[in-house]
Amino acid sequence: MKRFLTLLLAIAAICGASAQSGRMLTFDNPRVKIFLPPAGTANGKALVCCPGGGYSMVAKGHEGYDWAPFFNELGLAYAVVDYELPHGDRTIPMGDVAATFKILTDSAEIWGIKPDQIGIMGSSAGGHLASAVATHPTPKCSPAFQLLFYPVASLDAEITHKGTRKGFLGENSTDKNARLWSAENNVTATTPRAFIVHCADDKTVHPQNAIRYYSALQSAGVPVTMVLYPTGAHGWGYHKTFKYHDILLDEIATWLNGF
Repeated sequence: MKRFLTLLLAIAAICGASAQSGRMLTFDNPRVKIFLPPAGTANGKALVCCPGGGYSMVAKGHEGYDWAPFFNELGLAYAVVDYELPHGDRTIPMGDVAATFKILTDSAEIWGIKPDQIGIMGSSAGGHLASAVATHPTPKCSPAFQLLFYPVASLDAEITHKGTRKGFLGENSTDKNARLWSAENNVTATTPRAFIVHCADDKTVHPQNAIRYYSALQSAGVPVTMVLYPTGAHGWGYHKTFKYHDILLDEIATWLNGF
């Protein structure tokens, strides 16, 4: 059965709709679109993207699909997860992410992916989901690297985004449970390397989310790069109107090519 599924996925990859210069495949359970780089250009890396939206919606356009051509041109397979909202049940979106990892690993040989080179990306609340997966890995869902944009890395009441905390943990969340699902409290020496971007004038998600996570990663000896731009506020995603858009793309490309 697995061999038959792999064959079907291979046919879908060949016949899939165009995504600029690559190929696109669509899945319904979980809801995910996978953008593959042009044949012969894959570098073995893949990236699972979790767009933001405060766990009240999924901003899969500018924080998801719009990034596909950029990552494909770098040779990465790129998957955007339109995850189910948790409504207080964290296992729902985390399960969608894990299922996406399985899709990528099951077809890794066909799509030119190295199973140990699948990373995770997230923006805002999606950055929380990405960092939660990165700091709570499982044998079948263990990111190799993480790329986070203005992440709600912490659920600490002092600095978190309230809607993100409520959506992930529920209406009556406790500080104890919040600590368990705050990335800065769960870093170990084996936590995957990270690239974190935030803006100092972000009024929606406090920059301390990124700063605390960066500090925890650095203290644990995990390779980490943090870029803190002076302006830009929140939610810019792939928008070319973001003042540092071109600089950021160069920074990301350099980082991804460095390991």
